[in-house]
Amino acid sequence: MTKAEYNKKHLRMEELLMLLTEKGKLTVTQDKELEEISEEIAIYEEDNYPFEVESLKEMIELRMYQRKLKQKDLALILGTTPSRISEVLNGKRQLNFELAKGLYSKLNIDPNLIFSE
Repeated sequence: MTKAEYNKKHLRMEELLMLLTEKGKLTVTQDKELEEISEEIAIYEEDNYPFEVESLKEMIELRMYQRKLKQKDLALILGTTPSRISEVLNGKRQLNFELAKGLYSKLNIDPNLIFSE
């Protein structure tokens, strides 16, 4: 993927995230598109902007920063509540299977990092 293609996909991802934030959900087609674009962007960023993280919390925060997400946006994407996201980030709650699955499929976080904690 070129830098121009990356920028175009990033803009489309932001459009889809805005729709998700405004409407609370996406169509099946839009959700699939968001997943595919997120994976492509994550691969591009891993290849072009390597960044070592030491914990799952840091990786989640990095993905939130990269995608300009707030906790409520991330909660919508992962199908949970903002308070649950906050509890996970603050170490007050363990991940459940659905949240772990969402971190992998929606944010492209390495399962080894997810299950190492």
